Amino acid sequence: MSAPEPVRVVVADDQAVVREGLATILDLLDGITVVGVAATGAEAVELAARESPDVVLMDLRMPVLDGVEATRAIRAAQPAVEVVVLTTYADDESIFGALRAGARGYLTKDAGSREIARAVHAAAAGQALLDPAVQARVLGAAGGAPAAPPDVAVVNASPPRGAGLPDDLTAREGEVLRLIARGLSNREIAATLVVSEATVKTHVNHVFAKTGARDRAQAVHYAYERGVAGGDGPG
Repeated sequence: MSAPEPVRVVVADDQAVVREGLATILDLLDGITVVGVAATGAEAVELAARESPDVVLMDLRMPVLDGVEATRAIRAAQPAVEVVVLTTYADDESIFGALRAGARGYLTKDAGSREIARAVHAAAAGQALLDPAVQARVLGAAGGAPAAPPDVAVVNASPPRGAGLPDDLTAREGEVLRLIARGLSNREIAATLVVSEATVKTHVNHVFAKTGARDRAQAVHYAYERGVAGGDGPG
């Protein structure tokens, strides 16, 4: 049985030592091949067009074209190319700007090589992966509450069960969305609702389709923005 094709990655960072260090580290990891490096957002867009990588590992603060605009340009021109942000910044503007531009993952630069590799592989598989601290900022900022540790930020997130739901979400889809906003996996949601995991996957797909969310991170943002996840608890 042949080994799967490695994930092809472009590294974009304006600091040469960071850029070259990341490229070297990633090239040493199983299942990842670096196909190019970029010092500016514009170079990242050009490389993505030329090399068609699976993932671009993107810094945010770069000259010529910043990481958010570069992410937006790449995602618009090549929807198959995913972007994982790797940056020093974890403020609300940076996080939400990157996610709205289409970033699939978001890590801070204190992440280790294993975390970066996991985010790259997750993005290539169409899955979202956020740094835990970033996820807490997403939950806190989108809900209009102070950021808290992940195990605190997702507690008591359910609105009254009788609350109206936007975008024609059914009551069960609303429950699934609330549990997604709490940080539960499909398996955990299935156990909570006492249904099969396959049923949960169907509901999650319906939620994504109705809300326009591309992944769980965007679904969480939607839930808090629309007031589906916030509230005083079950009614």
